[in-house]
Amino acid sequence: MAAEGAGKRALITGLSGFTGHYVAQELRNAGYEVFGTITPGHAPGAGEFAVDLNDRAGLAAVVQQVQPDVVAHLAAIAFVAHGDAEQMYRVNVAGTRNLLEALAGLAHKPAAVLLASSANIYGNADVGVIDEQVPAAPANDYAVSKLSMEYMARLWQDKLPLIVVRPFNYTGVGQHENFLLPKIVSHFRRQASDIELGNLQVWRDFSDVRMVAHSYRKLLAAPAAIGSTFNICSGHGYSLGEALDMMADIAGYKINVHVNPAFVRANEVVRLVGDNQRLAGVIGALDIVPLADTLRWMYTA
Repeated sequence: MAAEGAGKRALITGLSGFTGHYVAQELRNAGYEVFGTITPGHAPGAGEFAVDLNDRAGLAAVVQQVQPDVVAHLAAIAFVAHGDAEQMYRVNVAGTRNLLEALAGLAHKPAAVLLASSANIYGNADVGVIDEQVPAAPANDYAVSKLSMEYMARLWQDKLPLIVVRPFNYTGVGQHENFLLPKIVSHFRRQASDIELGNLQVWRDFSDVRMVAHSYRKLLAAPAAIGSTFNICSGHGYSLGEALDMMADIAGYKINVHVNPAFVRANEVVRLVGDNQRLAGVIGALDIVPLADTLRWMYTA
């Protein structure tokens, strides 16, 4: 595997984020020299650049310095309930455009540019399992910002080798507790007797972040991926109740669940389960980690 990226340079935006950490590990293990952008205000380490996606000149300077062979664009405001909608659009759409403009200006173009969108763009799709042909029906500002990013990126598809990924829910060690499963795991780890949650009647396709990072690496190395859009998912839906039962088995006790109206989202997407056949057709068999194994990893970490 180390020969895959030998002599190649990878740029990851959002390197210090939850997903960026795992994608960097995957790419380094594959032989790439990894560089990345981090949020301004943090001290950059080796190969890191503290730059805002909306700093057009600063971002272009980083891209010129790195001269990447592959790019994984992960930096975004990724929390659906983020309070500042204007900032969400500015970062997720305009920030992505600044990156594409900088990459298109390189004399040495990257061989692949992966753009992380989101399965949230499907909204409340009235189908059992969602493939990439299901029409978009975004139900919140986050989803609209990601779909807008996809449409904007089409303006660059004749200049750059773009790959769009639509990850469904995924989790793992290091994800912030404002996301659902890390919050649940954290409560069980400290043996809390009660937990407050929002909508209980929801079903999600949960993947392990390590599978997601592996898929991103494989797509970046697959010429057949260029110009396509891929769901990143396990293909299996879990109810919130099932996830709570798994954690009860792992921790050895049941937690008391209370619905807090403040946590109930308007326009909540009820069921979000994906079809991963297109992904498997390009990168091969998927190493799907059972959700119980991911939760146990998070609980014991």
